[in-house]
Amino acid sequence: MRRFFTSMLVLGSALIFLSLTPRQQAQKPNIIVFLVDDMGWQDTSVPFWTKTTEFNKRYHTPNMERLAKAGMKFTNAYAMPVCTPSRVSLLTGVNAAHHRVTHWTSPDKNKNTDFADSDLHPVDWNINGFSPTAGVPHTFYATALPEVLKENGYYTIHSGKAHFGSKDTPGSDPKNSGFLINIAGSEIGHPASYLGKKNYDNPKNGRSDRNAVSGLEAYHGSDVFLSDAITTEALKALETPIKDKKPFFLYLAHYAVHVPLNADKRFVDKYLKTGLDSTEAKYAALVEGMDNSLGDVMDFLSEKKIAENTVILFMSDNGGLSRSPARGGKAWTHNLPLKAGKGSVYEGGIREPMLVSWPGIIKPGSVTDQYVIIEDFFPTILEIAGIKSPKLTQQPDGKSFVQLLKNPSFSDKNRELVWHHPNRWVPEEGPNIHYSSAFRKGDWKLIYDYKKAKLELYNLKEDISEEKDLALANPQKVKELAVLFTNQLKKWDAQMPVLKTTGKRVPWPDEVASNGLF
Repeated sequence: MRRFFTSMLVLGSALIFLSLTPRQQAQKPNIIVFLVDDMGWQDTSVPFWTKTTEFNKRYHTPNMERLAKAGMKFTNAYAMPVCTPSRVSLLTGVNAAHHRVTHWTSPDKNKNTDFADSDLHPVDWNINGFSPTAGVPHTFYATALPEVLKENGYYTIHSGKAHFGSKDTPGSDPKNSGFLINIAGSEIGHPASYLGKKNYDNPKNGRSDRNAVSGLEAYHGSDVFLSDAITTEALKALETPIKDKKPFFLYLAHYAVHVPLNADKRFVDKYLKTGLDSTEAKYAALVEGMDNSLGDVMDFLSEKKIAENTVILFMSDNGGLSRSPARGGKAWTHNLPLKAGKGSVYEGGIREPMLVSWPGIIKPGSVTDQYVIIEDFFPTILEIAGIKSPKLTQQPDGKSFVQLLKNPSFSDKNRELVWHHPNRWVPEEGPNIHYSSAFRKGDWKLIYDYKKAKLELYNLKEDISEEKDLALANPQKVKELAVLFTNQLKKWDAQMPVLKTTGKRVPWPDEVASNGLF
C-alpha cells in the first residue's frame, strides 16, 4: 500500500510538472546577449526617441521591431565611447574609470593605441585589456560573467567579436573567461573582410591580414556573409544544451557594423535605389544583415519551443561611427540630433539602441526612460540567472535593472553615471573625441574637456542635442556635479592625463569648477 501511494505521489508530481509552461518548468532561464559593434542610436527603424527620425526611416530592421514589440525599449541606454572599455565593463560589471581599460586594445601585446597629442601625455591605462588570470601586466584582473554562469550550471557559448584582451594574453581567448565554446572570437577588433569569398581575410603581398577572422574555415570560398556565419555556428552550438536540457548563455557579438563596409549583396541594392551613396548603402546593408541574424535567432528559439524561457538583451558597444571618409557625407552628422559619434562623450558617442525581451516578466511593447549603462548588464544577468553572492575578484559598479524590467515606470534620478576617456582616439580633431570625460545625474550632464580645461553643462531632457551649454548660466549646478564627479573619480583612483607643459596632472573637475573655467 505504501508503494502504491508513493507511486501515485510521483505520478501526481509529474503531471503537475507537465502542466507547467516551459518557462515554469526550467530552473533557470536561457540568456542571450546580442551585441552589435559601432551601432548608433538611430541606425534602426525602431525609434528610441519621442518621434521617428529621418535616420530611423533610412534603415530597415524588422526583427528589432519584432523584439521591441515583444519586450522593452530603453531610450536612455549607454555604453562607453569606444569598444573594448564597454566589453570589459559588460564582462566584469566594472566602470571603465575603475578597470582602467579606457581605450580600445591593440591585437598586439603591450601596444598603446593612443595617438600622440600635442598637449597631453597618455595615461598608463590597461593597454592589454581584461585578464581572467592574475599577474598579467597592463590588464584588469577580474572574474568574468560567463565563468560565474558556467559554475552555476550554464552552458556558455561565445560567437563573433571578443576583443577583451591583446594577443598572447589570457583575455584574448574567450575560453579562458568561462566560455565552453568559442566561435571566431580573438584579440581582433574588426574583421579584415565580411566576405566568405575572401575567407574573411584581406591578404596583402601574399600575407594574411592581422584582422583575418579565424575559426570559420568551413565557409571559406562561399557566399556566406560573416554575420550569417557566426549566427549559423552559434545556433548549431545551442543544439547541445537544448538536447541536454541545460540552461545556456549565448554571447552573440557581431563584428557588424564596424568597418570595413563590405557590401552585403542581399540588401545593398535596395539602399542604392533610395539614393544613398555607395558607402552609406553598404552601411545600411550591414545593419540589415545584423537584423537578419536577430530574426534567425528568434525563429530558432520558437522552432525549438524555448522562446518562452529565453531572455534576449540587445545592445551596442558604442555610438555610431561618424568619421569621414569612413562614412559617407559630412563628418559628425550621422547621429543627429545626437551630437558627434563614436569616440566622443557627447550623446552621439555613448547613447545606444537597447532592447530586452523576457517572456512572462516584461510587458510586451513597454518603454522605459530610466538611464542605464553597460556595466549594469553584469549584475542584471546574474539576477536573471538566480545567482546570489557569487565569488568575485572584483567589486562591480553596475546596478541590476531587473526591477526596471518588471516595472518600466521605475525611476532613479539620483543615479550617477561616469564616462572616462583620457585617451586620444584618432589623429584628427573632433567634438570631444579626445581626452574627455562626462558625468550624468538625473537630466543633467557635465562634460570635462581636458585639453581645454573646460566644463560644459547640459540638460538632456530639454536639449538632447547638447547645443545649449548652461554652465555660465548655472554655475551652482556645475559646482554641485563637479564635486560628485570628482569624488567618484577619486574613489576609483581614476587616471588623469598629465600636461606636457608643466608635467602635472590636469585639474580635477571640482578644481576646474572652483576656478570658474566653464
